[in-house]
Parts: sequence; structure tokens; C-alpha cells
Amino acid sequence: MEEPSTSRATVSVASSSSANCPDPMDEEPSVSVPGLPFAEQLRAAGRRASTGSPEGPEATVQALASMSRWIYPLARAEALRGLAAVLETADARGGVVEVCYGCAVGLMRDEDEGVRLASVRLIALCADKLNRREVSDGNGDNQTDIMFLQLSSMARDMCTNVRFEAFNALGKMQRVSEGVLLQSLSKKVRTAACKSLGALSKLSTQYAQKALDLLMGMMNDDTEAVRLQTLQALFHMATYGCLTVQEMHMHMFLGLLVDMNALIRDATRKILGLVNLPKLQMFKSAINVLITSLEKHQEEQEIYSVLFSVGKNHGNFSANIAKHLAKEISMPSDGELILDKPRIKALLIVSISVAFSDDKHKKRDIPEVIFSHAIPLLGKISCAIGEVVDQNSLLSYFCQRTGIPFWETKLPSTEYGESEGCSVETVADIRPQIEKTGKSTKYLDDVLMMQSIKSIIETVERTWTIRKSCNIRDVRNILRTCKEELKILASHSSGSTGAFLSFLFEYLDAVQFIVEIGRSFQLDNSCDLGPTSPDILLEKLDTTVRRMKYCYAGFNREMEIQVCELALLANLFGLSKVGIHSKLVLDKLHCVINRLDCLCADGSCELSYFSREIKKAFDANFVGHDIFTLLELFHPKSKTDYGMLRAISADLQARENDSDNPSSYVCGLPVAVSFYISLCNISSQDRLWLRMIVGESIQHTFLELSSFEGNDEVKSCSTIIPFYATPMACSFVLRACLVMECPDGSVSIHRECNRGPSGSIIQLSDELDVYFVCTERR
Repeated sequence: MEEPSTSRATVSVASSSSANCPDPMDEEPSVSVPGLPFAEQLRAAGRRASTGSPEGPEATVQALASMSRWIYPLARAEALRGLAAVLETADARGGVVEVCYGCAVGLMRDEDEGVRLASVRLIALCADKLNRREVSDGNGDNQTDIMFLQLSSMARDMCTNVRFEAFNALGKMQRVSEGVLLQSLSKKVRTAACKSLGALSKLSTQYAQKALDLLMGMMNDDTEAVRLQTLQALFHMATYGCLTVQEMHMHMFLGLLVDMNALIRDATRKILGLVNLPKLQMFKSAINVLITSLEKHQEEQEIYSVLFSVGKNHGNFSANIAKHLAKEISMPSDGELILDKPRIKALLIVSISVAFSDDKHKKRDIPEVIFSHAIPLLGKISCAIGEVVDQNSLLSYFCQRTGIPFWETKLPSTEYGESEGCSVETVADIRPQIEKTGKSTKYLDDVLMMQSIKSIIETVERTWTIRKSCNIRDVRNILRTCKEELKILASHSSGSTGAFLSFLFEYLDAVQFIVEIGRSFQLDNSCDLGPTSPDILLEKLDTTVRRMKYCYAGFNREMEIQVCELALLANLFGLSKVGIHSKLVLDKLHCVINRLDCLCADGSCELSYFSREIKKAFDANFVGHDIFTLLELFHPKSKTDYGMLRAISADLQARENDSDNPSSYVCGLPVAVSFYISLCNISSQDRLWLRMIVGESIQHTFLELSSFEGNDEVKSCSTIIPFYATPMACSFVLRACLVMECPDGSVSIHRECNRGPSGSIIQLSDELDVYFVCTERR
């Protein structure tokens, strides 16, 4: 649709031009078209404007402004066009611009597309007039900034014509402050745009292809955050299988693989490990650049994993690599150890990946020399493959493919206290040998597990030492990796070992919360942080310490001292948040210090320097004056001697109830809820409650442990608990869980109507949903 010509001076001419270039609303008007009186008013207004009648343009503008409030969409649109025609010849110094602008702004959000289109054109014309007036008067450009932002908002209109006109108007703006212009191109805007493009790409393949071109252009952005978000969007597309890399895009990907920024390189490698490359030349280029990056950054060992993923996804191409590599490594090397080259290691991993690809007919095409050279690199290849297959199975497979006998070291005999030497076993003989040495294997597994646990603890201690000198993201990654390793170990453990691994997982959670809270204190030294992220982290830390203290039984002294030191640290953080005059926090601190004194009273254990300094500051009534110095004295030192540690847990189940089989109830009357409860390592001194929640109503029911059958290790019972606060509704969901009192003397925020747990509580079981439906509606 064309813009009105600047030579048109009358409303009648504007009306006729709109008839020649029909508006979108002219094709399908939403309401009836106004009759003759409106047309006569427009013609009269046009004559007054063109002849320069004594009333002047002000009267015409006022008449058209009143018409812009008519109920007919076409009338409102024609009135705005008439105002535009009058404004073209009016004096910019008068009040005409302001009146026209006010009418246009008032109709920017009109439900009719034609009205919004006319409004955008009128705002653009007002901006042009205002620009001329400001140039001559030398005034500021605050008003044009507002107009620019208003036109920018119309660029998101649902109508294509309105968006087109808004962008045209933005391009004609003459006076816009630099701050507003930069705001429209800010890092947050560009980052959000990249994120949205990636999220929407999964909805349409054609959209994803066009979005890819835009995202590849964003990779040239000079801001790291925008480039990282662009890569995240591409990774999102690759995850959903809607990222098709074409040859024209390869140069950009290859350049990012050798980028100076490690985060950019890592993000690009993750994408490359998911996409399919349609041509062999593209595949070879990607492999070569990955090898170049590996040679330049040999510390980035995760490149081997990416090489394995890329090779596995392109089995046909990887088989081609394997054939050429077999010829290369078969040639004499003049005494040089060919396996020392990163390139050979990388190509071996790519070649081995064929065995794990979907191209099953290519698996037998791998030459035997590849497997024989892969055996010395078993550890590196196993790390690259990850959890796809364990190292022993991988070695067995390599030996089988090369025909080499499998050498296995006899495990130490627990019965005779001696160990045998090495013997040669074929792959077929492995299973009987493992069965014979079952007990020895269990012994060796325990030894290896303790070594793994010690390695994790040492890693955490080193991470704590360097937490200030390295990026917080690196610290998070290290701690997350340690917790993932603990999960893997815990999945194969039970008894005291399983309880200790669970305890250690809680300990790592606490360390991570401490690091995060300490970082927030570095960014903001204020002691009154308010309801911000540190408050949430502090609550999580407090909950984790309570779980470590009350959800485990059979502590030895060293482990209990560990927990007490974490409690000291949590209370110090609490003092920094609420201030040094918090009697509740000081009382908690006093209780922990007294407990530490009791644990170390006989001299078998010593207080750490951190605990001694806090005790000294507390006795001198000086603990609140130098909190941050005391915090710096803490150092995690987890122990591996866990003795007979036991995990306290509970399981709650609803009898004959689920979303497909809800229980019946009568509105307003109590309802009986049938539960099966199982408890592990609960002593007779523990106080357990069943908590039931519906909406804002909370009911606690005390559980008599004498009604449970079993022993201290495992006990269970079936019980029926009435719930009194049934809602006046056709159905509802009751949330139930088991909680245990923590007798630490603190005030509970969970108590309701003085009926419920006293003190703080800890949740023992997962929350359970129980479904009810009114008998009249079922």
C-alpha cells in the first residue's frame, strides 16, 4: 500500500487516494459503512482546509479528531487519513501536530487493521513535522524518542501491512537519541531473539531452515553472550533433529571450532556431535579441524568424545577413514612412536566408532590393524565412548577382533590370602573365571569404590582451594561431575556404603551452596540482602545440614564434627543476613558450639582452627563484627571412615488410590485415607508425623511407633487416617508426606493451630498425591 503523497492538501484528495489504493478493511468491513452525512462532513472539511477559510486548519483538525472516535472502523481510518492530509500543509509550529499525534496514539491498539495502519502513517508524519520544528528551534529530541519506541512496538503487530509500514516509518526517523537506538540493538534483545528462533524451530522444518540462515549471521556478533545464545539455539535445533547443516554453513562451524573462546569451542563441538553431514568432504573437514583444535588445546580431552560421536553418526564415512588410516599406520615409522601423535589417536577413535554406528554392514570393514593399535589406547578410547560400554568389555571386543588372547590378572584370593600370577584366557573362558572369583571380585570392587570416593573428596578439597581464582561456572561443573560419579557409585551400593555415599552427596550439595552464597557476598557486601537469591540458597543450605544431621544414624565423632562445622557456617551466613542481634541464630550457634565441646572433651578429637576461632569470638561476644573473616577460615575435610552409618528413610503409599481410581468423599465431612507406611532405621525416640495438605489447609497427625511391626532396621504398618478439612468441591487432590521433628530447639514455621510438630522438621518421604471425588459427581 502506497503512502499518501506530500502534494495532497485536502481531505477529499486523501479520501480519493484511499479509494484508489484500498485498505485491508475495504475488502471485508467488520461493520456497516457510514452514510451520506459523514461523506458531506469530510467534503466540507476538505473545502475549508484547501480554501484557507477563517476557521483555519485548527477547526478542521478538531472536527476530524472528533470523527476519529466514531464507532465505525472505516470512519476512524478515514478520519486519520484526513488528519494526515491536513497535517502535510499545516504549520509545524502550531498545535496541529500535537492534536494529530494524540489521535494517532489513541488508535494505535485499535482492533481494526486499517485503523492501526492509518495510525502508524500519521505518527510517522507527526515525527517528520516535529523533526523540522526541533531543527529550527534547537529543542531536544525527547518526543521523537517516544515516537520511535511507539513505532517499534507496532513492528510486532499481527498485520503484515502494519509491520511493513512501521519498519518504513522507523527508517525515516531523523532525530533519535543514541541511547534509544542502542537499546533496540542491546545484547539482551539480540540474545532473546536467538533464543526464540531456536525454540520455535522445532515447530516447522521450513522455518528451521530459514532461521538457520539468520542464526549463522548472528555468529558474527561481537558480543560473547549473543554468540553463546546463538550456539545454544542451534544446539536446541540439533537436539530436535531440525538442524540441517549445508556446505555454505560449514566455514562458520569450522571457524568456531578453533575460536579463541573456550566456551564457544565447547558449544560448537556439542552441536557437531549431533548433526548429520551429508557429504564426505564436509565430514573430513570437520574431523581435520577437530584434530587441529586438539593439537592446539591438548587439555580439552572432551574433543575425543566429540570425535567418537561424529564418527558414530557417520558410520559410512568413518569406515572410509579407517581404511586410509590402516594403510598409514602399517607403514614403517623410522622408530617414531606413531601412537604418540594426537592425530593418530583421534583417527583411531573415529575408526573404532564404526563398530557402534547404525551402519551395521560396515562394522566388519574395519581392518584388524585398527583394533591392534587401539588396545594401547584403551583408557583414552574408553573415556571417549563414555557409558556406552565398560572398559573390560571393550578390551574383550578388541582382543576378539584381532585374535589376540585375553590376558587377565588373577584377583587376590580372600580364602587363602594369596594371589596368583597372570594366565592366558580366551574370550570364551572369561565367564567361568569370573564366576569362580566372585568373592574376590566383591573385595576388589570395595577397594576400587573407596579409591573412587577418596578421589572425589580430594577433588572437592582442591576445588574449594581454587574457588576464588577460577570461574564460578568451572566450580559448578566440577561439583556437578563429582555428584554424578557419586550417583553411579550409589546405584551399585547398599548398607553402610550406600548410606555414606548418600551422606557424601548431601555434603557436596552443602559445599556448592556455600560457594554460591560466598560468591553473592563478594558481589554485594551488604548484610541485608533481602528476599533475593542468597536467601533461597541459605534456606537450601540449612535444610541440607538438617538432613545430614537427622537423616542418618550411627555417626562416628569425626562425621558429626563435620556436620557441626557446616551448621556453624550456616548460622554465620544467617547472622550476615539478619544481623548480629538475632537471638534465634545466636542460640543455634551456641548449641552447636556446646555440642562440639562435648565431642572433643575427651581429647580423642580436636576442634579445627575454624571452630576454635568461632568459639573464641562467641565467648568474647565478638562473633558478629567480623563474620566474613570467620567464613574464610572454613575448609571442607570430608572423612572416609564412616563406620556403621545408616540412612533414615520412609516410604508412603496410598491404598487403592490413583488418578484413574479416586476415593469417594462427601463435601464438608471428614474422609478416611488409607496408607501403607514403611520406615527404615527409625528409633523409638524419633517423633514422626503424617502431613496432609489441601490448598491452604495443613493437618499433622502424630504416628505412634508402637503400632508398627518389625525391628529398628525395618518396620511397617497399614493405617487409616481421617482428614477433616475436606473442601466444598466436586473433587480435590490431597498431598501427603512423612516428616520428622528435629529437636534443635528452633521455632517451627510449620506448626498450625498449635497442633503439629514442635521445632523444625525434615521431610522423610516423597510427597504423595491422593485423589478424591465427590460421591454426587462421580
